[in-house]
Amino acid sequence: MSATEVTTHNDVGEASRFDYLRARAGLFAALPLMALALFLPQDLPWEQRAMLGVLSFIVLFWITETIPIPATALIGIALLVILGVGSPSEVYSAFGSPTVFLVIGAFILARAMTVHGLDRRFALRVLSLPRVGDSTHLTAFAFMIVATLLAMLVSASATAAMLLPIGIGVVRTVGDLIHDPASGRKSYQTRFSCMLMLAIAYGSGVGSVLTPVTGIANVIGRGTVEQMTGYQIPLFDWVSISGPYVLGLGTLMFIALVLMNKPETHHIPNGTASFRRQYAELGPMTRGEKIVALVFALTVALWTFPAVVTTFNITNPVLDVIASHLNEGSVVVLLAGLLFLIPTEKKTPTLEWSEAAKIDWGTVILVGVGLTVGAMMKATGLAETIGTAVADVTGVNSVLLLCLVAVILGMVISETTSNTASVGIVVPIIIPIALAIGVDPLIPAMAAIFGGNAGAMLPVSTPPNAIVYGSGYVPMLRMIKTGVVADLVTIPLILLTVIGIGSAIGLSLP
Repeated sequence: MSATEVTTHNDVGEASRFDYLRARAGLFAALPLMALALFLPQDLPWEQRAMLGVLSFIVLFWITETIPIPATALIGIALLVILGVGSPSEVYSAFGSPTVFLVIGAFILARAMTVHGLDRRFALRVLSLPRVGDSTHLTAFAFMIVATLLAMLVSASATAAMLLPIGIGVVRTVGDLIHDPASGRKSYQTRFSCMLMLAIAYGSGVGSVLTPVTGIANVIGRGTVEQMTGYQIPLFDWVSISGPYVLGLGTLMFIALVLMNKPETHHIPNGTASFRRQYAELGPMTRGEKIVALVFALTVALWTFPAVVTTFNITNPVLDVIASHLNEGSVVVLLAGLLFLIPTEKKTPTLEWSEAAKIDWGTVILVGVGLTVGAMMKATGLAETIGTAVADVTGVNSVLLLCLVAVILGMVISETTSNTASVGIVVPIIIPIALAIGVDPLIPAMAAIFGGNAGAMLPVSTPPNAIVYGSGYVPMLRMIKTGVVADLVTIPLILLTVIGIGSAIGLSLP
């Protein structure tokens, strides 16, 4: 067994032991923590203490991952009813939120892309561009761009999973060309392979931030803001901030990748030809691919139509009525539903229900519960109580300081648990702090969402990180070193874009 294989084996063993100990700690700490929350703060009304107890349980189990995160969410929402935080109709009402149906519709549409291979066609087309496949730097950059763009269309985890086998083929081919037998490593265990795998993971994470519907953490964060403030951050305002942020973040992360994982060579013989051959093997677009592409384009057009009407001050009564009824969730559910009706060249529906049923229903549950937690924290008054207490203790008294707290807290939590859990934990805390100190909560909430999405150090930080780490081509220590650099450059970028652009466009509660 080579030195690298031993290192990789030890990394996996240490990671598994850490996960086991973390889960056991959560199991033994759950009841004492809930008891403290329920019975010690006697000056709080029972509803707030019960809400605090359930919140403590959810946060603890999300961080320690004692059981799957969606299972924790289900237990938590049941406890809200059993402990009297709210009536069943109040607690479960969030599952009727348009946000939940937005997630379902988007997942179905993404599943159709995967079933018909539209995502793979797009990836290979970009990688087939002139000179891209002949350079290690350009190949890694192309994978990052492809991952970023795909993650704007489908989930970050699906993007990473789809690009992984393509990336493995590349690193193995290149590894055979640049391998030094005297190194004692496998031919594919190179700095280039690590850079390429992390480019897939980082690109998937970067792209998922662009819109409030491309990443589940975004959906939960935006939905929590709506539940707690009654205001939904407009798509146009979100993209106005996230667009420059995505460009800046992608650039800085790629620089960090190159600096921390300098490839052994700059040239890949016949790389572009290999990608073009794979693309040619796909043949012409099928009717199914064309239908999915058309439905997706129409969905995006209808999503942006209300923003166009508002931005350009269009006062036509008919267009105003149409725009007011184009709810994002309803649009994507309707158009995704058409995929079950429109036939392909084989006279079968573009999407069969057996395929649609394979979407991540656990995440749908997580979204509903995340919205419920935010709504019940506001309804019981616990959000205001926590916000006032934290503001008094920390002395936070400005937008800048609150955004810094939000980014760091979101990033730290996301390094130890998923980005969805991080956003679900931090946003309900940041909003009441903002209200307590007299600051508009929307900009700090955006900072918390971006910070919660930014964890890059560990396999557990994001699903794409876990996927590429599982390939065996990314040593734990190298992932941590690269992730530390990526995290450090991300913090000032979030503050600059969220505060600067958010203030410039007037992002605030009406």
